[in-house]
Amino acid sequence: MAALQKSASSPLVATLAAGCLLILALCAQRGAAVPITSHCRLNESDFQEPYIINYTFTLAQEASLADNITDVRLIGRKLFQGINQVTRRCYLLKQVLNFTLEEVLLPQSDKFQPHMKEVVPFFAKLSKKLSQCHEYDNQHIQRNVQNLKNTVKKLGESGEIKVIGELNLLFIALRRECAQVEQGWKMDY
Repeated sequence: MAALQKSASSPLVATLAAGCLLILALCAQRGAAVPITSHCRLNESDFQEPYIINYTFTLAQEASLADNITDVRLIGRKLFQGINQVTRRCYLLKQVLNFTLEEVLLPQSDKFQPHMKEVVPFFAKLSKKLSQCHEYDNQHIQRNVQNLKNTVKKLGESGEIKVIGELNLLFIALRRECAQVEQGWKMDY
């Protein structure tokens, strides 16, 4: 009987010890760690409305025609440098999406009509769906997003036009990293 109790309590003790270690680790970080949750996900169906695909890509194409800075890419390999986990990449894109909405699309909403009036609510809906997506303070993510913001601000209005011109890339990246689609839509960063 004692052997039976000992073998049953061994996994329980191990589980309790692991839990205590986790609590100690979080306390040592002063609660700075917020776990990644399943809230860093979008539904693939969010990206399947043909009209929104058409509006997004047409808007990006129109803005690209006004984009005279051809040697800078905002949504590309450099943005994802050092961030390999899919949920972290989705969180990074959430940050880029929020910046795009707040600092570019809303202030520029009177331009590129009629496409802008359809695309802004679509991206706002995605932002709202990702609002509960959190990541612990990751230096790579914050640095990469800040670099994008600094580049856009440095370029001024031309940077804002570039952001609009890359909405198609943001659309593809959000779909790829947050909705976990098949490789058919794979974008080569």
